Amino acid sequence: MSEQDAFGANDIDSTAAMKKEIALFSDNFARVKAEISKRIAGYQNVIEMVLFTLFSGGHVLLEGVPGIGKTQLVKTIADVFALKFKRVQFTPDLMPADLLGSHVLIEDENGGKHIKFNEGPVFCNILLADEINRATPKTQSALLECMAEGTVSIANTRFNLEQPFFVLATENPLEMEGTFSLPEAQLDRFMVKINLSYPTFEQLDSIVERYSSASEPVVECVILPETVLKMQKLVRQVAIADDVKNYAINIIKKTHPDYKDAPPDVKKYVKYGSSPRGLLSLILTAKARAIIKGRLNVSFEDLRAVSDSVLNHRLILNFEGLADGVSASAIVVQAVN
Repeated sequence: MSEQDAFGANDIDSTAAMKKEIALFSDNFARVKAEISKRIAGYQNVIEMVLFTLFSGGHVLLEGVPGIGKTQLVKTIADVFALKFKRVQFTPDLMPADLLGSHVLIEDENGGKHIKFNEGPVFCNILLADEINRATPKTQSALLECMAEGTVSIANTRFNLEQPFFVLATENPLEMEGTFSLPEAQLDRFMVKINLSYPTFEQLDSIVERYSSASEPVVECVILPETVLKMQKLVRQVAIADDVKNYAINIIKKTHPDYKDAPPDVKKYVKYGSSPRGLLSLILTAKARAIIKGRLNVSFEDLRAVSDSVLNHRLILNFEGLADGVSASAIVVQAVN
């Protein structure tokens, strides 16, 4: 076999191996989704978007009225993934040390005293930041380094968080008293923001059947932490053609009012558009969706399907946009088309 033939054979073997891994990925995804659906009625698109984000290594912000299953969804994901789970109920008096941990002075059995670091709840695999907008910006900002770099810095010491590490936060859009809007820098750390609508009649009927009986639905662990890491690595190996990549870049550019090809409503209502982190989030979640569809490359449809969840919280509306009640999601639709 010639050297050229050898390279061709290697390409074929690599493609075959990739297809096999993608098939396994899709199978794992289907098993996870099926287990979550045992507890969560409906919301299939929401479940898929959350899983796309987790397998892309990102964080999720869930927004919706109380009692529609946001917290239950996060707890179920932790059970299905067999990951170390911690929950923090965010309140106005919550301090950064309550979240990250702190150094304490302890006395050993010999009477000697030394400093020990007590880890906070952020040292886990899945952190549920429940009602995150109830904490002050000071406490919210304590999560910035954790979410962006997977580390915690305290008193000149840097700690690495165990991987995988996800923050799944919830917030209630209705109440204003005792809440603090998330700073733009905090919002940008969330790969996606998902708005949960009120359940349909069929969903409510299913909820009654599942949770008013003698026993609640039980889910099984189907994914180990090391499998999650392998799936995250596989997502990044999915190819994206230049024309598809340029389409993604153009979507981001069209969210900026000073861009020459920006839609009229963007120029009229948007103050600031998406950041480069938004572009990376758009491409990574699209790659995860491509795998689930059994493809080795990202399509235009993949980008369109995830664009709203990835970009709706990254657009800062100006005064006119806020006064007219313009929807960020409607702006994203114009940028995508």
